[in-house]
Amino acid sequence: MFSLISFVKRVNKGNNPPLVEKASNPLRFGVLGAARIAPDAIIKPARCHDDVEVIAVAARNKDRADEFAKKWDLPKSYGGATAYQDLLDDGDIDAVYIGLPNSLHFEWTMKALALGKHVLCEKPIADNEEETRKMFAFAEEKNLILLEAWQVRFHPAIQRVKAIVEEGSLGKMVSMTTHLGVWNSVFFVKDDIRFNYSLGGGGLMDMGPYPINCMRYLASCEPVIDSAEAICRSENIDRRIETHMTFGALPATIITDSAMEGWGPFQLIPQWIKMVLRVDCEEGAVEIRNYVLPHVWHSITVLPKNGKPRVEKAYKPLEGKGEEWWSAYRYQLEAFMDKVRGRKPQAWRSAEDSISSMHIIDTIYTKCGLALRPNSEFKL
Repeated sequence: MFSLISFVKRVNKGNNPPLVEKASNPLRFGVLGAARIAPDAIIKPARCHDDVEVIAVAARNKDRADEFAKKWDLPKSYGGATAYQDLLDDGDIDAVYIGLPNSLHFEWTMKALALGKHVLCEKPIADNEEETRKMFAFAEEKNLILLEAWQVRFHPAIQRVKAIVEEGSLGKMVSMTTHLGVWNSVFFVKDDIRFNYSLGGGGLMDMGPYPINCMRYLASCEPVIDSAEAICRSENIDRRIETHMTFGALPATIITDSAMEGWGPFQLIPQWIKMVLRVDCEEGAVEIRNYVLPHVWHSITVLPKNGKPRVEKAYKPLEGKGEEWWSAYRYQLEAFMDKVRGRKPQAWRSAEDSISSMHIIDTIYTKCGLALRPNSEFKL
């Protein structure tokens, strides 16, 4: 009962964070795209950060932009065909959050950087490795912060898993496996943009960054892709991909599935969702459940071969800033602001990290015999 009450309190506070008094000159964000993820990814975290203020949103549909601004109490909204550019041209805005379809990430990140704006861009940061390299090279040239928004890296849960593995009681790592999947199309509408090739869609594009980046973080090295096999929804749009790779001598398997089949007769019993990452070691194993949204709920199960299993939770870091109710997005925003203000963040994703992640996704698609997502036609 106590854990249930704690869960409700923590999630409620995370969804309704306390408003804090703002600094005299906070970093002012604009939101490109009135996407469903935007409130969790930037608006709510900004409300409880004294050095961040979200002041504008842009959407191609003016009514949607106005409605979004009203709902989230944003003083400015831009709508219509020129909305995104109008927001970037606003001199009051210092940084942008980009939650647009994947195929638009390159164009609007480059445009934002060209106008001197810092950028927090949703994952995957681009349609392919080539675009990713250009984006980070331009950010470095302009001396601006560009961060790919993969929030898991900033949450204490995955950091705790790495600490358990590295402290040595379970011995050396011997393999990693993860299955990230959702049941059929319960979580996605039939014409979801995630499955539109021209918009940079694909199951791996949407789901792959989570297991790929978790494994890279835990292994502390880059993998070699040994094999990959896809089941597709349509031409070049993967529904399910099973990938086998090796990190040095460490074998790893990743399964991403955006439409898991049900159980039982006629597959009517739903599996709903699988988010389990397991690391097998010489003297035991450790599993983390719900590594994708660890702030909502997660469990870290340690399974020693000689000893009793134990279950841990990690909502707050042992050192550094953070509260149990902070979302992974709030931890991510803290790191972003540390970088902008010239401080050392508790965790960070470098340009090389994002480039390597896109290289792996490209390689998996190539191994499956699928085309890479096409380059943007935009030229700076």
